[in-house]
Amino acid sequence: MARTEITALFLMFVSSVLGAITTVLVAGGQPPVSMVLPATVVSAAAAAPDVDTESTKNASDAEAADAKVNEFIDPDTVLNAGKDWPQWGGTRVRNNVPNVENLPESWNIGRFDRRTGEWDNEKAENLRWYAELGSQTYGNPVVANGKVYVGTNNGAGYLDRYPSSVDLGCLLAFDQKTGDFLWQHSSEKLITGRVHDWPLQGICCAPLVEGDRLWFVTSRGEVRCMDTEGFYDNEDDGAVQGETARVADLMDSGEGSEFEDSLAQLNDGKLTDALRKKLADAGSEAGDDIKIETLAPNKSWKATGTFGGVERELAIKQLGPRISIFKSLGVHDKKDADVIWVFNMMDELGVSQHNMCSCSVTSYGDLLFVNTSNGLDESHINLPAPEAPSFICMNKNTGEVLWTDRSPGSNILHGQWSSPSIEVLGGVPQVLFCGGDGILYSFKANEGKDGKPELLWKFDCNPKTSKWVLGGEGTRNNLIATPVAYEGLVYIAVGQDPEHGEGEGHLWCIDPTKRGDVSPQLAVKMEGSKRVPIDHKRIQAVEPEEGEAAVDNPNSAVVWHYSIADQNDDGEIDFEEEMHRSCGTVAIKDDVLYIADFSGLLHCLDAKGTPDGMPIVHFTYDMFAQSWGSPLIADGKVYIGDEDGDVCVFEFGPENNEPIEEINMGSSVYSTPVAADETIFISTKDKLFAIGLTED
Repeated sequence: MARTEITALFLMFVSSVLGAITTVLVAGGQPPVSMVLPATVVSAAAAAPDVDTESTKNASDAEAADAKVNEFIDPDTVLNAGKDWPQWGGTRVRNNVPNVENLPESWNIGRFDRRTGEWDNEKAENLRWYAELGSQTYGNPVVANGKVYVGTNNGAGYLDRYPSSVDLGCLLAFDQKTGDFLWQHSSEKLITGRVHDWPLQGICCAPLVEGDRLWFVTSRGEVRCMDTEGFYDNEDDGAVQGETARVADLMDSGEGSEFEDSLAQLNDGKLTDALRKKLADAGSEAGDDIKIETLAPNKSWKATGTFGGVERELAIKQLGPRISIFKSLGVHDKKDADVIWVFNMMDELGVSQHNMCSCSVTSYGDLLFVNTSNGLDESHINLPAPEAPSFICMNKNTGEVLWTDRSPGSNILHGQWSSPSIEVLGGVPQVLFCGGDGILYSFKANEGKDGKPELLWKFDCNPKTSKWVLGGEGTRNNLIATPVAYEGLVYIAVGQDPEHGEGEGHLWCIDPTKRGDVSPQLAVKMEGSKRVPIDHKRIQAVEPEEGEAAVDNPNSAVVWHYSIADQNDDGEIDFEEEMHRSCGTVAIKDDVLYIADFSGLLHCLDAKGTPDGMPIVHFTYDMFAQSWGSPLIADGKVYIGDEDGDVCVFEFGPENNEPIEEINMGSSVYSTPVAADETIFISTKDKLFAIGLTED
């Protein structure tokens, strides 16, 4: 990990101001508590001068000027219109609170036969349409310009050339009004396997849509820009022209197989029946006018003629134990995506994602911000690419990388799957990045200088004594959720990979106008009567048995912190009175905050807390099933799903602590409900539903 940055002022006062530390991103540690320290440390901490007021006050006029950029659409416009929901969280602020009206509080999806998939719609209510998704879906729906986009796997098998038995990462586009399938972007699995591209997980991010352009991150570690119209506009747009696409494969099944015969026939300028069948099954039936040209005997051929009723030139290659056939995508391939540009982070930046590359990108003007997902290998100990960046800024129009940052460095705990947020805070445009070390970083949201960003502040979201333990048994957490900005403050919860199970969590409210290390605590080591700042350590930032201590940071940006709250004042902390690990992102409206944790508790709090920095908890509600997603606040209601497939519907407000409805969706709801144009869109494990008031 990159060494913790310490300002010159901290260095000047190293004997009295505690050094900065960067924390690991692991799940739920204990809430920060005052430690019993040697008297010399206590007195030194009390005497520690505050950071220079110039570094903690609001931004200067010059900084404020940087906040003005030419955005495609202002976040307030998106929220107030309630017509589109064009990225994860709707806007770069990531607060899922669209101004959408006429939403149902109750619906019924009917019944689906688990064996045949047949739909019995006799009892269906307020269901406008549904569409098939893959067998596992973790992507959140995005709604823009009459289309709905969802990331999933290939279980639906919409493309003939990729039957459902072929594992892919898929971004699907549907018609917003009818649910009709429009096009699919297909990401073949990386040959490195589950260390980089976990089986059946598909595309786990949500895209960003602006006009006729769409950006997303593939499971292969690519940032891609797409034409939202696909090839329906009869144009192959962008720098990527005639993208190569796999059509079919014929596998070698041994001596005397169709494979050997097909190689020989290709060398003689002929297509065997076996190859013709493969082409027909893939929707590219070969006509009678096919000509085969041998480019390299037994290795490479060119086929020209009519395939699927279209004049084409196909490439045929022997690739190990298979004969593979490829085509160039173009205007005749309506069901395929039209790619504008591609940037491969693994090839170009040396990134090595852990299990999955997943980031829901966002933009600010012409700038595109991406979490690279750089992480550990399958040992969960070794970091293959410690020098690779964790966070990058690109030109959204060209794909050019403007700056990179590797602040978490070698202290990445696991993977980095969170998504960035952007807001003008204290007059300064800030992009918030959740580091793989459990630290929330804020950079100035601009083009940077000499390929590097300007770090504004960093906030360690874990107690310094918390410890990372393989498999989730420890108390140090990752940051899986997305930061949310609301009325000048920033909110973030800690969590871990859901496979690591439940654990203690933390929810933070942060003042983003401070600068430098604004963590709740700082890490020091006692050397005689002096305390010396220590560099951040991946497993445990502070080891008391080594003479190290965590002391309160005089420059802390904590507004309030929620980990436990004795709501019934009985002197004991019950299960329902704890904040647990969370994958979820907060949603806030009228100072009322909702967040679900991985233990299945929906927490409702006051977004501002008390003047003395304590959280105000209105209620918690136990859904009795793990929750991976985030709440939707819309039309006076709150919607939240869980792993059992139930969506709880609450009347909005701190006094409404019981759901008015609990509706089962037929399979797990790992995603977040979104709302646009008087419709709720929910992606379950295997289906996409459009829910709205109907005449019936």
